[in-house]
Amino acid sequence: MPNDYVVDAHALIWFAADDPQLGARAGDVMRNPASKLFLPSIALAEACWVVGKARTKISSAAELIRAVEADPRFVVVPLTVELIKLTLNMPAELEMDDRQIVATVKLLAAQGNPPALLTKDEKIVRSALVPIVW
Repeated sequence: MPNDYVVDAHALIWFAADDPQLGARAGDVMRNPASKLFLPSIALAEACWVVGKARTKISSAAELIRAVEADPRFVVVPLTVELIKLTLNMPAELEMDDRQIVATVKLLAAQGNPPALLTKDEKIVRSALVPIVW
């Protein structure tokens, strides 16, 4: 397994909340101090939205952001025009946020850091566009 991973919103939430819905392999990765965790800004925004709707054990979006900022393994990846361009030819069944998350994996791979994506999102998994760990 590589040491570089891209984290989707559910993986982030379930890790932060110590929720058993987090896949065993994804949990091992997220607990590993050697893992480098790339967090697309869209995934962080989505996770904050879910937390704000009181759908998790996490008390607030601010708490979630503090946890991300306090963990040096996390690198928040901003949304750029380059990422948006990578989404343009992706399958129509992928939602906008999923396209941006997959594009983050592809961009990092093109830069020489081939990461796997921590997700159980069925549409992303079915697309087989990037390597998945769950």
